[in-house]
Amino acid sequence: MIGKTLTHYKIIHKLGEAGMGEVYLADDLKLERKVALKFLPPYLTTSDKEKQRFIHESRAASTLEHNNICNIHEIDGIEDGQLFISMSCYECETLDQNIKK
Repeated sequence: MIGKTLTHYKIIHKLGEAGMGEVYLADDLKLERKVALKFLPPYLTTSDKEKQRFIHESRAASTLEHNNICNIHEIDGIEDGQLFISMSCYECETLDQNIKK
């Protein structure tokens, strides 16, 4: 993924992963800003139920406005059917790093 351009996002590097996806730092080439892209894992892209869960999560998060919740910019997909969420990206410590302090 790193170095690829998907739609109008150029992937810079991987930020992390969790049960519902992998997250990458990317350049939004249209709006000239850094964003986080969260991808539904490929093994879940064959399941309509998991795709709907991912879309539901995106829609729910996009309705929230709070300083501690990132903004959702869009839901999109790439040619192979993999879905992703584009969201604000913030430079900060991880929770683990903060707890260790």
